[in-house]
Amino acid sequence: MDGILVVAKHPGPTSHDIVALVRRLTGVRRVGHGGTLDPFAAGVLPVFVGHATRLVEYHLKDDKEYRALVSFGARSTTDDLDGELTPSDAPAPTREVVEAALAGFRGEIEQIPPDFSAVRVAGRKAYELARHGEKPELRPRRVTIHRFDMTAWDGDDPARPVATLEVRCSAGTYIRALARDLGEQLGSGAYLAALSRTQSGPFTLEQAHVLDDVRTALAEGRGSDLMLPMDTGLESFPVVTVSGTDLASLARGQMLRRARDGQADGLVRVVDETGKLVAIARAETGLIKPEKVFISVAG
Repeated sequence: MDGILVVAKHPGPTSHDIVALVRRLTGVRRVGHGGTLDPFAAGVLPVFVGHATRLVEYHLKDDKEYRALVSFGARSTTDDLDGELTPSDAPAPTREVVEAALAGFRGEIEQIPPDFSAVRVAGRKAYELARHGEKPELRPRRVTIHRFDMTAWDGDDPARPVATLEVRCSAGTYIRALARDLGEQLGSGAYLAALSRTQSGPFTLEQAHVLDDVRTALAEGRGSDLMLPMDTGLESFPVVTVSGTDLASLARGQMLRRARDGQADGLVRVVDETGKLVAIARAETGLIKPEKVFISVAG
């Protein structure tokens, strides 16, 4: 039960709820996820099980892709549909105006996180301050928007048109803040009406399993059938194969001599003769230095 379970989360449960379910049904204590989705959001949630939890750090900077529904003509206290809405006095924008404005958000931008976010301010989470009527002093952060395109427009209600936007962005980007800032730039206000994460780093919606299927498979002891190998997405790390006494030395956390194979120094995946990941190590001149070892001497 060491691997990555890609869940197709539906609106409602928190990311922690999904982790708790997997932990309870597998009996595996070490379970974590690869990037929070708000309760109202849906889509790709990678869940790391067992030894795979030690690899989450290598995915923290992965880009994300989203499909977002942005509603214009009102502002939200939380920048999404869960907040208190205040209609705007200004007319709602047209499709052409919105499409023209998207270009200004592409590339590297500065973004202020939503007041209702988990960003810490003086040791407290911003949403804790916001819930008590305090305005969090949030600093802008630099994020990168690789793609920000409109794929559909619903203008049936001219006062509240809705745009479907496709976003590819760096880790740490708040799509709620993108919706908010787009609305402010156009003067009409806007908020995030729905959100689906379609990709998280190497993990796609096509690989994801709906929660009912996950629950059934785990309850029947078939969870491993749904899991990806725990080094999925780390293909950029070169592979070093070890066996015999080197494998035993690695299990003890000892450094290995490195053959002069012409590979550059850096992180590598160490596998046994069957191709199974046994360690993440750092290759340096003449040496393989283990950083995370997934086998024991007894094993």
